[in-house]
Amino acid sequence: MTPQDIENYIEKLHDRSAELEEKLNDPSIYARPAECRQVSREHQKLNQLFENHQRWQDAIHERADNEQMLDEENDPELKELIEADLEALNLEIVKLEQTIKLALLPPDPNDSRPAIIEIRPAAGGDEATLFAGELYRAYLKFADSEGWKVETLDIMQSDLGGIKNVAFSIEGEDIFATMKFESGVHRVQRVPATESGGRTHTSTVTVAVLADAEEVELNIKHEEFRFDVFRSSGPGGQSVNTTDSAVRITHIPTGLTVVSQQEKSQHRNKEVAMRIMRARLLEKLQQEEAAKQAATKRSQVGTGDRSERIRTYNFPQNRVTDHRYNISFFDLPGLMEGNFQTLLAETRIADAEQRLNDALAI
Repeated sequence: MTPQDIENYIEKLHDRSAELEEKLNDPSIYARPAECRQVSREHQKLNQLFENHQRWQDAIHERADNEQMLDEENDPELKELIEADLEALNLEIVKLEQTIKLALLPPDPNDSRPAIIEIRPAAGGDEATLFAGELYRAYLKFADSEGWKVETLDIMQSDLGGIKNVAFSIEGEDIFATMKFESGVHRVQRVPATESGGRTHTSTVTVAVLADAEEVELNIKHEEFRFDVFRSSGPGGQSVNTTDSAVRITHIPTGLTVVSQQEKSQHRNKEVAMRIMRARLLEKLQQEEAAKQAATKRSQVGTGDRSERIRTYNFPQNRVTDHRYNISFFDLPGLMEGNFQTLLAETRIADAEQRLNDALAI
């Protein structure tokens, strides 16, 4: 996307901002709180975009002035100061341009939602469960570094200290917008601790990032669900294995099933299972709608589908590769300590470029 493309896009968004302002000036919108919040949020984001766009333009003009001054200046000390200013301006321009490209994307209604993340081992046996546990802990460290709130909803550990499955929620600002790029198949290549011959193994885990959903958003009825209770099969205390505290919920129209058995309370397990179920139902509804729209649009790279292999963690080469955008990152130990910021920032920028190019081509 060229600077002129950005200017053209911004011009169109000024018209959209005027429409939103007109809606907010209509007193009747305040009788519809959900619509009011959505319109206000979009209007606020557009104002922030316009501010960043103005800062970007100012920085570009200032850079041009400094470049002219550098050509005309003969004093070595002054030239050094101007060059330092130019270096800082170039960094600011790149950063602002990336921020603007992200903001130019059509708003995803899920972006501001909390997220529910599910991790499950796929191929690779014990090694897959071990990596699932490591990836889970890496996400927890990342969330902690960002100041996000995490709640483990359900977890089943393996005998070797890995994880058979885990579901947890994250709350904070623009959580889904950040974490949605983690959906898909994660492949790990390394020598397992259980491998005596030193051979590199390949295993996979699946990650599902679901937008947390409120019950009122889905228009679902109680009679659409079947509730079964049974005794928990996992560790967790004396009462867990001796009472019918575990809950299985089945959504009869779709066949979706959720099991929760971590908590000692049947009521709490039912609450957790319903929260995960609502997130899965929202994902299913939105995927069905996207499939309808895709019939008339070009397919895009990096759909976030859970069947798509999105990333490889190659431990022998200290390399992480995102297959959707051909991004490589050479700090695997740091990533497993929760340092996802750089990789996810590059992923979001690449996704923004792809989507904006697609939008301009249509």
